Amino acid sequence: MDNIEAVAGMIKDAKKVVVFTGAGFSTESSVPDFRGPQGVWSKFDPGELNLPNFLRSEEIREKYWQVHKMFWETVKTAQPNAGHYAVTELHEIGKLDCVITQNTDGLHQKSGTPTEKVLELHGTMHWVDCLDCRQRYPRDYAHEKMLAGEKVPRCGKCNGILKPATVAYGQAMPERETREAEKRSAGCDVFIAAGSSLVVYPAAQMPLIAKHNGAKLIIMNIGETPHDHLADIVIGEKTGETLKKIVEKVKAKH
Repeated sequence: MDNIEAVAGMIKDAKKVVVFTGAGFSTESSVPDFRGPQGVWSKFDPGELNLPNFLRSEEIREKYWQVHKMFWETVKTAQPNAGHYAVTELHEIGKLDCVITQNTDGLHQKSGTPTEKVLELHGTMHWVDCLDCRQRYPRDYAHEKMLAGEKVPRCGKCNGILKPATVAYGQAMPERETREAEKRSAGCDVFIAAGSSLVVYPAAQMPLIAKHNGAKLIIMNIGETPHDHLADIVIGEKTGETLKKIVEKVKAKH
């Protein structure tokens, strides 16, 4: 039995499947990753663009927004790939418990997976928050300000500092989403980690929680991860087409 057939069998027998996605899951939608040779951090220093620096330095805020402006212009027009649609199909046939994602691009929701089933551990690029009065704006609000010449967009309500609603280096992950992700990981039958290098904690703890609580662990990633030795199956291929083939086999068995 090949790996695709084996994973399809695990999903068929499962009641709760959790899909955990990282940056590699969206590269097939032409969204750049962070740690690859052409990734975002090959052009900018992530250590410099952390939250404490963002709060203290106008120069860092300008650079931070420059990175996000570039990233948003790609994300805004990006379309879901075969992997995103495969996850949505898992939902439609009643197998998907939830998606836990490190991605901030919103492509899971765009592909039709219900918002309430998507746990965004690193926030979302689709909104910006005022750090002073907590007013939230759609991302295009800040983007239009930048196109009009503002290097660091400000809140229209209190003139406070705006920041993309993503988790920066040195910023805690959202508490509710993290707790819920831990709970769902502990309660699933099958945990699929797809397109993640599994090196960023505490997000990378989720597959370990699942495995510790008896779930089958499948890792799909181009490149090795630190958790490969714990996985029931490791597939070192592109996530989109691989997951599409798996779900097609699940539906044939369903």
